Amino acid sequence: MSHNHDGHDHDHDHHEHDFEMDDTIVLVDDEDGTEHVFTVLEYLELDDQVYAVLLPEDAIEGQAYIFKVGTDENGEEILMDIEDDDEFDRVVAVLDSDEVD
Repeated sequence: MSHNHDGHDHDHDHHEHDFEMDDTIVLVDDEDGTEHVFTVLEYLELDDQVYAVLLPEDAIEGQAYIFKVGTDENGEEILMDIEDDDEFDRVVAVLDSDEVD
């Protein structure tokens, strides 16, 4: 299930994606196994959790995706879907307030 909040898409599917915080371009496989290219727009830390805002290579104006940045069992950084709607709404609210300032 996907949500779009003011141009920020939110997906409840359970996927984890290899990721390095230094990356400016990341590849993400969707649930069908199709690889998508994203540009990292920014990182946000909120309540001791880091989030990455990604812009798809084929983006429609204002379309961005937000992922949690976590670590896997090997200590590698990964992107994870934000599964909690309240958590997602808090991140979007902070991003929207930063965009206005």
